[in-house]
Amino acid sequence: MITEAPPADDAALKLGLLMETAHSHQDLIDGSLKQLQAHTQGLDEVVRGEIRRVFIAEMGELMDESLRAAEVLRGLARAATVRVAWWSALIGIVPSGIVALLLWWWLPAPAQIAVLRAEHERLSAGVARLADSGGRIDLRRCGDTSRLCVRIDRRAPVYGEQSDYLVVRGY
Repeated sequence: MITEAPPADDAALKLGLLMETAHSHQDLIDGSLKQLQAHTQGLDEVVRGEIRRVFIAEMGELMDESLRAAEVLRGLARAATVRVAWWSALIGIVPSGIVALLLWWWLPAPAQIAVLRAEHERLSAGVARLADSGGRIDLRRCGDTSRLCVRIDRRAPVYGEQSDYLVVRGY
């Protein structure tokens, strides 16, 4: 005859089985966690590698674009320098050319200047002759009848037999 175990033993057995099942589940969970950690580390390395690869590729493209942009800017700088040089030359040459053209048009030619100098010398000699022969005499019309009168030098001596000649001022 088989006797049944008291109900407390049945509960202890159930508790033991339950504990064993829990321990087994705990082992399974620990194994799964280790696999998950290994898988996560692998994924982390894969993701980091992918990020590095993408970053390097993008950085290379950025560097290429930067080099192209720098070359374009250098070309623009050269073009701007050439343009500024042309404008500066144009601004310097055009007004100078206009002034030179106006001077050429307004000023007399060297032959005309030589003729004018000769005329000036001839006229200067004539003025000097006139001055020596009385050209500096101050003649005016004086009085109500507008008689011709001359300015004399009162400090100069008088001349002539009747002392009727006086020296004109300035001679």
